[in-house]
Amino acid sequence: MSSLAFISFLRGFRHGVSLWCPQSCHQGNELRFSLKHGIEGDWPKVRRSFTISCAANADLSKDYVIVGGGNAAGYAVRAFTEHGVDGSKICIVSKEKVPPYERPALTKAYLFPLDKSPARLPGFHTCVGTGNPRQTDEWYKDKGIQVLYDTAATGVDLDKKKLFTSSGSSIAYDNLIIATGASAARLPKTIGGDLQGVHYIREVADADALIEALQTCKKLVVIGGGYIGMEVAAAATAWKLDTTMVFPEPHIMPRLFTPSIADKYEDLFKKYGVRFTKGVTVKRIISGHDGKVSAVELSDGVVLDADTVVVGIGAKPAVGPFIETGLKMSEGGIEVDGQFRTSSPNVWAIGDVAAFPLKIYNRITRVEHVDHARKSAQHCVESLLKVQQDPYDYLPYFYSRVFEHPGSERKVWWQFYGDNVGDVVEVGDFSPKYAAFWIQSGVLKGVFLESGSPEEFGALPKLARQQPKLDVKKLQSASKVEDALSIALEAAGIV
Repeated sequence: MSSLAFISFLRGFRHGVSLWCPQSCHQGNELRFSLKHGIEGDWPKVRRSFTISCAANADLSKDYVIVGGGNAAGYAVRAFTEHGVDGSKICIVSKEKVPPYERPALTKAYLFPLDKSPARLPGFHTCVGTGNPRQTDEWYKDKGIQVLYDTAATGVDLDKKKLFTSSGSSIAYDNLIIATGASAARLPKTIGGDLQGVHYIREVADADALIEALQTCKKLVVIGGGYIGMEVAAAATAWKLDTTMVFPEPHIMPRLFTPSIADKYEDLFKKYGVRFTKGVTVKRIISGHDGKVSAVELSDGVVLDADTVVVGIGAKPAVGPFIETGLKMSEGGIEVDGQFRTSSPNVWAIGDVAAFPLKIYNRITRVEHVDHARKSAQHCVESLLKVQQDPYDYLPYFYSRVFEHPGSERKVWWQFYGDNVGDVVEVGDFSPKYAAFWIQSGVLKGVFLESGSPEEFGALPKLARQQPKLDVKKLQSASKVEDALSIALEAAGIV
């Protein structure tokens, strides 16, 4: 190499030329060269030492590769470390720019006004949701765990056991855990679903953009009457915004709430100033001359003024990179067995993307909820490490908390366990407690409770799992929630 060529070589390093980095330099992402006098060939006679920072997208090889940066990924890593796995054997591939965090916060305390103690990272990195240490970037570094941020999976070669990423690199794995979660369902671009001022919430960056918009928002339209819609609308009341919820169903939370349960919550939302437009769909989102949202036109012809729109119409499993791999699919996700093994050896799937056997009800299902994300991650890792081989026995659990901002007159926190099938017995006056029992052929299938005590909430999973036979007339005669719970607990033989 001539002196001129060598100088060009050095300039390439200085200007960020990306080089392949051998596996031996994974941990430090550095490769040191020492060029000394006397090397054979036409090298310049210099003595120089310098450091080349290896691109984070260099080809890797790891024992355990976790794809996804959400709750399931964070809890899976924790499970590995709890069972003594060396962190250098683990790699997370995340399309986000921050370590895994407790995602539910994004539509709850994260959206509080800036003067009302909003949640912020690093306060809710996993695994604080279960009382464990926050897994910050420093935590991963201390454990020797490599996290590839801002990097998405683009495909996988199951035969060669290689994961391909958006950085152009490949990662060889011994075991691959797919924990890619779900992405927000979006309105079509043709009706204005991507206009400036239209927001979807799935990641911190989404919530940050919404918070910026709320600071100048005058009229907010929330599209969707489920979790996202309810939680965003509740947070908006702390900002004192003109807020309207729009959804096609006859009431909020139609997948769980009965009409009478929904009435209680809708009345509360109305007291906080939220308006409801039900039984309609969005025809189009209208932009003003500046290209920003100005209104929402509904299917019944009504036009709602809006400068900010939040869309919460559900989510879709993020399985795109794996559809053409040959992995067996079911329920919109990746089918797994009771250990979270997919149809391909050494490939596992957890959290939102996993279609798993729901043992208690004998059916295949997917669950998009943080509780399942946490528990499926723990079970999968323990199965992989052969710490246990029992099949996953999950009890469906859902909850929400709203109006928890400082100064709120009424905080709301409900929990539901089990299956909402059969007839429903409802008890209570919603001031503050309310309970509902789903009963099929005399057997308790699901139970719902608003504003219970810790002890009462603690009884719900016991009742739902045990499925006791209930005297429906006796339960209907209960005048208070406490009495109804006592009747159910007595029937279950729980003291």
